[in-house]
Amino acid sequence: MIYIIIYDITNDTLRTKIAKFLKSKGLRRVQWSAFVGNLNSTQLKDVESGLTLLIRRNKKVEGDRRNIQIYPLTEKQFEQRIVIGDSEEEEEENVLM
Repeated sequence: MIYIIIYDITNDTLRTKIAKFLKSKGLRRVQWSAFVGNLNSTQLKDVESGLTLLIRRNKKVEGDRRNIQIYPLTEKQFEQRIVIGDSEEEEEENVLM
């Protein structure tokens, strides 16, 4: 299944760690705070537990925002998305592999 992972993290260090982690799991950045990729159930659990661990290991400072959301999409739903602006078709095709 395809998953979109979005986040609102105000701490620069934590936000960078999250982006690097998601890239290491084979997800592709589609916006500054949004990644997409095809994950099986085992991979999804691994991503979820890794993100949870990153959040827990970084102390929360007053005023910090730390919100991560994971949305499942079928391939058909993903193909029906509307992209306005720049888009690289070659990279988009790799998401479904």
